Order: sequence, then C-alpha cells, then structure tokens
Amino acid sequence: MHMRKYQPIDFKRRHYEGEIILLCVRWYFRYRVSYRNLSEMME
Repeated sequence: MHMRKYQPIDFKRRHYEGEIILLCVRWYFRYRVSYRNLSEMME
C-alpha cells in the first residue's frame, strides 16, 4: 500500500490567516454557506 504525501498548504500573501481560510472552507462545504455569506461574515 502506497501512502500519499501531502504538501502543506501555503497561505502566503493572503488577506486572512490560514486557520481562518480553512475554517471558511469547512463551513462552505459542511453547512452550505454561500460565498457571499462567508465574505460578509469575515468582514
């Protein structure tokens, strides 16, 4: 069995910290929050 090696996610030059970006991605997929609602929540 071959294990996949994952590259770390690079959030350089982003407006928000990496943890916030990952949290938004989680909300987007889990709770089906729209991109518009996410951007309003982050303001």
